[in-house]
Amino acid sequence: MAFPERNNEGFLNNPWQWSEPVATEIAAESGIELTDNHWEIIQLLRDFYKQHEISPPSNRLFVKAVKELLGEEKGNSIYLMQLFPGTPAKTACRIAGLPRPTNCL
Repeated sequence: MAFPERNNEGFLNNPWQWSEPVATEIAAESGIELTDNHWEIIQLLRDFYKQHEISPPSNRLFVKAVKELLGEEKGNSIYLMQLFPGTPAKTACRIAGLPRPTNCL
């Protein structure tokens, strides 16, 4: 498998070249082994991107979108930080093959 081109932060240059094997590889680089819980969030992000053509612009909006679609239990910072350490929106978007969220440091 030819790995899609990425920028210096590890984000895909073309989100449409994403695939599950690519996600698995990017996650492994961050020491993350993807579980069903990860895939649920990754699919939510991919659907969000298809609908709005942007990544959730900030961690706060990422948490809010997850809460609206998956409920209080999964739509909170602690849950998302456990799945995607560091800055959850940035880490999750990188694994989901989406552009870097605009307001993430």
